[in-house]
Amino acid sequence: MIHRMNGLSRIPVFLFVCILAATMGPVRAFAQDESPIKLGPPAPLKLPTPEHLKLRNGVDVVLMENHKVPLVQIEIMVRGGSSLDPAGKTGLAGMTADMMEEGAGGRNSLEFADAIDFLGGSISSYAGMHSAGVNLFVPLSKLDSAMGLFADMVLRPMFPPAELDRLKNERLTTLIQWHDEPRAIASVLFNKTLYGEGHPYGVATMGDEKSIRSFTVGDLRAFHAKTFTPSNATIIVVGDVNADAVTGLLDRYFGDWRGERPEIPEVNPPPQVSGRDIYLVDKPGAAQSEIRIGRIGVERTTPDYYSTIVMNTILGGSFASRLNQNLRERNGYTYGAGSRFLYRLSAGPFLASAAVQTDVTDKALTEFFNELNAIGRPVSDEELSRARNYVALDYPNSFETISRIAGELAELIMYGLPDDYFNTYVGNVLAVSKEQVLAAANRYIDPSNVAVIVVGDRAKIEAGITALGLGTIHNLSIDDVLGPAPVIDGGK
Repeated sequence: MIHRMNGLSRIPVFLFVCILAATMGPVRAFAQDESPIKLGPPAPLKLPTPEHLKLRNGVDVVLMENHKVPLVQIEIMVRGGSSLDPAGKTGLAGMTADMMEEGAGGRNSLEFADAIDFLGGSISSYAGMHSAGVNLFVPLSKLDSAMGLFADMVLRPMFPPAELDRLKNERLTTLIQWHDEPRAIASVLFNKTLYGEGHPYGVATMGDEKSIRSFTVGDLRAFHAKTFTPSNATIIVVGDVNADAVTGLLDRYFGDWRGERPEIPEVNPPPQVSGRDIYLVDKPGAAQSEIRIGRIGVERTTPDYYSTIVMNTILGGSFASRLNQNLRERNGYTYGAGSRFLYRLSAGPFLASAAVQTDVTDKALTEFFNELNAIGRPVSDEELSRARNYVALDYPNSFETISRIAGELAELIMYGLPDDYFNTYVGNVLAVSKEQVLAAANRYIDPSNVAVIVVGDRAKIEAGITALGLGTIHNLSIDDVLGPAPVIDGGK
């Protein structure tokens, strides 16, 4: 093979290499250095301190200026999402949020979408467990024009009945689909088992058939009026604006907003899981078994937050974690296994999970409990260092865009975290010791007191699970978990 080099002449590649070797020294100069790159310690994050402002009606505003690009993200967050769903109306917060996108301020959903698209921006609403809100993302040059649309969605949603009927049918269709989705069945049963159906964390936030069918436009208007009030709201602003400009703009659109703060009851954790019971849901013909193992975890504001983060990274919170290396890499039982703590205002769950091949369900359970027991013993210096660095080096990804920064600020506000939280996070992670990891594992991971959920082909997996002697097995049907599949008749 002959190549043209610098357009001068054609010479064989081998001859060209020899010429370079002669002029540059021994051929070993071309060998790659395969020694690992030595990285320094993770650098701390350096973000500006959030500015705290107020509108003339007392609405709190949190601003973080970011002048790198001419973009702005504004979020209005109110407290009280699905945790405020009334009895018999589970899913109302989520339905209200979704319906806020179906027309506002005299525009129907298509007209509203066209108007914001024309400005090159986006507006969306959401409802979580303890909060709900509306997000605006827009170029700075179109901010003033977009604010009218933003205020319409926040203050003047229309809740058209025809759109409500459509969304109700969509949710009922989803409930039907869940009956054929082992992952959904396992998740619903896991939450119900840990928290009970009377607890906000124990029910599906989308609602059940009875509650979904019961929703009326009046319900949506009442929930919106109760929660979207200025005394219950915080406005988060991130982007290419300053305090004076943004306060004046927000006052123009939201300064006359009125309303009382709703009473938001405290969500208390239920009793901790006692004993070890296995709940086996029969899914005939399933090629895989969905496994969930867990118990009540900790609240977001726990003093053990950093130690539980690092401990869980070792156990199941990364690709290199013990659970994934065992069940995926070493044994090939699954495409991925992991664990996590879900941190909320009240104690969320600790959960270890995987979807495993049917014929190794019992073996996978054995390995799960091997790792859950092993994390209660001291970890090595290498594991600790790797986990701390993984968490610390990944943290800046949370601030890559102004939208993600706004999301982090929302968490700061929701949980009452200090203003320097972002900039001290890396240091706090790197300060976690082996002793703290061990203490967190022994305090929060108790393999003898967990709920075990398995959704799979009972005829193929029950005998193997029984032979393990993990605990009492409770056999359930899909209808026991989800109720009978809805029947949608005539679009109603």
